[in-house]
Amino acid sequence: MTADLPAWPPELAAGYRAAGYWLDRPLGDLMWQWAETYGERVALVDGDVEISFRALAGYADGLAEALLDLGLRPGDRIVVGLPNRWEFVALVLACFRAGIAPVLALPAHREQELGYLARHAEARMIIVPDRWRGFDHEALAARLAADLPWRCAVGVVGDSVAPGHVDLTALARSTGGGRRRRLDALAPDPGDAALFLLSGGTTGLPKMIGRTHNDYEYNLRRSGEVCGFSADTRYLVTLPAAHNFPLGCPGILGALAVGGQAVLLGSPEPIRAFQTIARRRITITSLVPAIARRWVDKARETRPDLGSLAVVQVGGSVLDPVLAQEIPATLGVRLQQVFGMAEGLLNYTRLDDSDEVLLHTQGRPISPGDEVLVVDESDRPLPAGEIGELLTRGPYTPRGYFRAAEHNARAFTPDGWYRTGDLVRLREDGNLVVEGRRKDLINRGGEKVSAEEVEAVARAVLDVADALAVPVPDPRFGERVCLVVVPRGAAPSLAEVRAEFTAHGVADYKLPEQVESLDRLPLTPVGKVDRKSVRAQFASKTEESWTPVR
Repeated sequence: MTADLPAWPPELAAGYRAAGYWLDRPLGDLMWQWAETYGERVALVDGDVEISFRALAGYADGLAEALLDLGLRPGDRIVVGLPNRWEFVALVLACFRAGIAPVLALPAHREQELGYLARHAEARMIIVPDRWRGFDHEALAARLAADLPWRCAVGVVGDSVAPGHVDLTALARSTGGGRRRRLDALAPDPGDAALFLLSGGTTGLPKMIGRTHNDYEYNLRRSGEVCGFSADTRYLVTLPAAHNFPLGCPGILGALAVGGQAVLLGSPEPIRAFQTIARRRITITSLVPAIARRWVDKARETRPDLGSLAVVQVGGSVLDPVLAQEIPATLGVRLQQVFGMAEGLLNYTRLDDSDEVLLHTQGRPISPGDEVLVVDESDRPLPAGEIGELLTRGPYTPRGYFRAAEHNARAFTPDGWYRTGDLVRLREDGNLVVEGRRKDLINRGGEKVSAEEVEAVARAVLDVADALAVPVPDPRFGERVCLVVVPRGAAPSLAEVRAEFTAHGVADYKLPEQVESLDRLPLTPVGKVDRKSVRAQFASKTEESWTPVR
């Protein structure tokens, strides 16, 4: 494992191998096993494009060869900010083959996030769509690459690629993966980082979570076993594919690993999703609660054909028990609650659980190797039924973030327990109930927005003495970003705030959607800003008293 990632203790690693959790095979090797087993079966669907397992492996090897021919080397890192397209899947598999670790960003990210990731990762390439939802991503990537003190190429997926940039779609289709032996010889160590997922960014910009070939293969394999994935699985991807949930829990990779099919959509918009479910005979998909609400509401209006859909997974934030009841009743599916994190630990309700467990818990760990503790503020273990912070460690929970020694000292205990920041109850039956969180995150439709990051931008670009970002209820996204400022002069308007944030390169989903002002921020008796009272003060405002942004 790279020195930039803390390693599992040798005795634990040996135990994980002995238990069969770690197979010591790189993910790229498994890709060809899938191709040879399932051959011409359709693996991936993107609109009208259908790609077989064998063709996908060929495209991936073609891209891997192209990356190496461009001068990248095993161990290098690249930043990938692609939407849900077949090229994204081929590129991730190509990186597995070449030993290049992709840092999985989002197409919603802008200068602030992508620039930070490129610098922190020492990225040798930034890969983006040419344009996406009206934004020129190629120009953004070019600016960021030019500002780096080392050579960083720009890779582009799309129909129009500027001279000097790398046309990844053309390379994938034109290169046949003809040097398989070369790539076999370059197979990475299974303990190396296969990819980097992003944290929710609880202390400003997101941390990079290095997932090894060993731990991520087990992550997707065991998830698939728990969720009943098989060659008959047709998995619909509507959430951003770069997220851990739709990528490997079990997600795209979990479906491919058993000969199933992954169908990509660029948006979870209900009508198009319903049409795709009917056309492609989708059997399972994953949603966040805010999107599940939109699907339920639209299904009541339109009565779509969802006869093939057997399971809807819901995760990303806590699911309200009322909505939990409405999902199976309206969509005609089995609900599966998912509580997990890119940092590792995954909990699922099981498909044969009682309705009480399905509706009122967030499931239980997937692996016998998962260790969980619920502790009080002094890290003392609490008995079942009491609320405390969840700590965890296990065979697919890394022991630290990438190049973040100072943060790791706070986020992990000396003996390797990850402090999730989630407040939970552990029931006698082993299921967890999530009661809240200690981390200051705003969960906007499943996208985690760091309050601290929003506040830092506000103080930097607005004429304010202080700023506080809090989550307030939103009928569409579950929560929205409410920015409370202490202005030095006239209070800024919502439009002014959003314009300044956009000019500063902040992603759209992080932009404040409600702006309030106070003469001063209230404090708790111990002198800390009273976030709870501020949140309560502005949470009850109706849309008539602020301008909703959609």
